[in-house]
Amino acid sequence: MLDITDQQFHELINLGLESLPGEHVKNIQNVAILLEDQPTPAQRTTLALRHDQTLLGLYEGVPLSQRQGREPTFPDRITLFKLPLLNRAETLQQLQEEIRHTLWHEIGHYYGLDHTRIHELE
Repeated sequence: MLDITDQQFHELINLGLESLPGEHVKNIQNVAILLEDQPTPAQRTTLALRHDQTLLGLYEGVPLSQRQGREPTFPDRITLFKLPLLNRAETLQQLQEEIRHTLWHEIGHYYGLDHTRIHELE
């Protein structure tokens, strides 16, 4: 497994955001992008994950398509999970692509897209 600091990981997150199509990133408002080592037990329970399932990223909030013109008071959250992402990559380049892919996926949820539509747009 790769060994990188949280600062280096944040730099890869920034590179991932910069590499995404501009219209998808520039229209994001009131969203915190966070880094955690692993999903919390509460997050795993909420998502009904089995012990053998992993989670690379998570969008928590109200998707734009469901806001009906209202803006939430608190920011939405996109959390990337460092250890599962590191486990999927053998090289720094692979890790950067995993981060980019995960960001795109979670940003898709922010826009209200389901998994099928996210994969179609990739």
